[in-house]
Amino acid sequence: MSDWTDAIPQSARDYLTDRRLDEVECIIADLPGIARGKAVPASKFARQKFFHLPNSIFFQTITGDWGEAAGDEGFTEPDMILHPDLSTTTAAPWTGDWTLQVIHDAFDRKGKPIPFAPRNVLKRVCALYAAQGWKPVVAPEMEFYLVARNLDPAKPIEPMMGRSGRPAAARQAYSMTAVDEFGPVIDDIYDFAEAQGFEIDGITQEGGAGQLEINLRHGDPVKLADEVFYFKRLIREAALRHDCFATFMAKPISDEPGSAMHIHHSVLDLETGRNIFNGPQGGETDAFYHFIGGLQAHLPEVVPLLAPYVNSYRRYVKDHAAPINLEWGRDNRTTGIRVPISDPEARRVENRVAGMDCNPYLGIAASLAAGYLGMMKGERALKQFRGDAYEGEGDFPRTLGEALNVMDAASAVSDVLGAEFLRVYSIVKRTEYEEFLQVISPWEREHLLLNV
Repeated sequence: MSDWTDAIPQSARDYLTDRRLDEVECIIADLPGIARGKAVPASKFARQKFFHLPNSIFFQTITGDWGEAAGDEGFTEPDMILHPDLSTTTAAPWTGDWTLQVIHDAFDRKGKPIPFAPRNVLKRVCALYAAQGWKPVVAPEMEFYLVARNLDPAKPIEPMMGRSGRPAAARQAYSMTAVDEFGPVIDDIYDFAEAQGFEIDGITQEGGAGQLEINLRHGDPVKLADEVFYFKRLIREAALRHDCFATFMAKPISDEPGSAMHIHHSVLDLETGRNIFNGPQGGETDAFYHFIGGLQAHLPEVVPLLAPYVNSYRRYVKDHAAPINLEWGRDNRTTGIRVPISDPEARRVENRVAGMDCNPYLGIAASLAAGYLGMMKGERALKQFRGDAYEGEGDFPRTLGEALNVMDAASAVSDVLGAEFLRVYSIVKRTEYEEFLQVISPWEREHLLLNV
């Protein structure tokens, strides 16, 4: 092995013990969070300091169409320079040969970060925290479904068959028997995660048929976003080994709960390492209330980053385990913003609005941006909500078109996330929305064809 492998994580070196590295996948997340890049022989990767991809990968919609987002220079597809972050090196244990993956960061030819690359957006937000002497800490929760193979888009998605030979059952939250039904898939998820050096904090059965949740340990936002990015691929590969699909759609099955990416946040003082949400006698600080106030004031402005597709908004249904408003409460899972039970030193705030279909870099960046603005502007949280928040009214956009309009008018959020990023993102998402509006749904054919 060449010298570059001395700089990679121990888990990646362990994976190559007594093995010959064949290939390196040089990857970067696009706007939806899909891995784009190139696979190169290991010998070539050892010689290259960077590689190129056109910036147009960030102008592409989820359907493969293109948003007119190139700017004044026109659609010339100039190359970006992609540099490897060797600290992200991890195994690709499902491949037929010995392969490593490395996440890259995107720069222009002058060495400036590409402003609409999702990882750069999150780094920008973290840098704003650092400038204030703060270090944000996050812990994502990943919900997803294991479903039967679906080869016909016109056919509804169905739960997968468990090892008992029966379809996965709904309404079995936290059931260990239900988890056992997916045992072979979960075993591969654990094996792949161990090979990649990822620590899973726990796997539970959620309320939907075939719906699981994986919790990750808290840590640095960029590192955790990298792990969610990797985990989505890992879980899909594990499912395919067992004749089923893993889906991260926000609402894959009409009568089942949606899948969220709940984000837990705390903020540390860089000098002391203390949690700034925790006061000297263990009380809640102004920073704690201002962070919540920022979420309440600014999450409506970043909903397209937390709910990026038309399907995302089908998740926000009363009494279906997803919030419909931005009330906050202690240990209350009906509110959009929850303060979990914890020791004062571990006090944190949970954003329950984000869907699992969001790009993890952008979802975490959006949530941290809202909290940052609240602390910078001294925005006070509304009075704590007590009771069932589903009985209240919605207070954030409920369709993609409406959400994009709100985001486009949000100047404070633009300053934090970057105006150029939001310009490109809005154009691409509006292009997707227009594509969707051209599709006639089965509901329209069933109820409108002969009745209107």
